Order: sequence, then C-alpha cells, then structure tokens
Amino acid sequence: MSKKLEGNGRWESSRMMLPEHREQYLSRRHGHQEQVKTALPSKEELELVRDFVLLPMMLTIVDKNSTEVGLSSYSLKNLYIKASQALMIRIHADLSEVRKKMKVRNIKVFEEERVDSAIHYRFVCRGYEDTFAMMRDVARAEISVRISRYVSDMFRHNEK
Repeated sequence: MSKKLEGNGRWESSRMMLPEHREQYLSRRHGHQEQVKTALPSKEELELVRDFVLLPMMLTIVDKNSTEVGLSSYSLKNLYIKASQALMIRIHADLSEVRKKMKVRNIKVFEEERVDSAIHYRFVCRGYEDTFAMMRDVARAEISVRISRYVSDMFRHNEK
C-alpha cells in the first residue's frame, strides 16, 4: 500500500509543521540572522589584529638594530643595547597581552602573502572571516611612531 502512495505525491503534500515547531524554526532562523549581524569585529578587536601584526615586526626591528649596534665600535653601545633590551621587554609584554585578549575573544590571524608593497593577513573573529592588508610604508610609519612612543614612555617612567 505504501508503494502506491509514494509516487503520487500524497505523502509529500501531507507534510505539516506543528505550530511549536514553526516557532522554533523561525526563532532559530531569526537568531542566526542576529548572530551574523553581531559577528562583525569591533574596533577594539580590529586593533588587536593590527597590534598582533605590528608588534612582532617591532621586536624584529629593535632586535636587528641592537645586534648591529652590538657589533659596532660605538663607545655607548652598552647603553644602546640595554635600552633596546628594555624596549623589547615592554614590546614583548604588550604582545603577550594582545595574544591573551585574542585568545579570550577567539580571534586567529594567519599570514596570507607578502606582496612587494603590502602584507596580507586573514583573520577569523568569532566565526567572522576577513582579510587585513597593510602597505609596507604605512607599517614602517606606524612602527616608527610606536617605537618613539615606547621610548618616551620609558623615560617618562624613569623621571617619576
């Protein structure tokens, strides 16, 4: 008997949804739409992504400059080396803080490619996935400003 009813569409047309099930379906669908809207990263989260990209670059630059000064014959090279080590400690502490915040907020960053004029990253923030690109000149300028700010903060703390 069931074979006769399968092909004629009778079972397909008789499917029904109970009102409770309809409400659940609509609430899930509506909840998913709200979730997509709120999944966009906030300004603070985007700043974390930017910091996560820039701070390791800053560490590399300071370390490279410290090594160059260490190999030089400058009379004050010990002062420069110690200052750069103190600077790297502060940068590393900030990088650790950024990593902790990113872990709590479920943000992951992956380096995509390095084109001559830009650095591209892909990030995932609470399920939202997007790309982040920074021009090398912009990165250099930002790094220069930040290193200057770190140095100023170091001397400001020493004056107190």
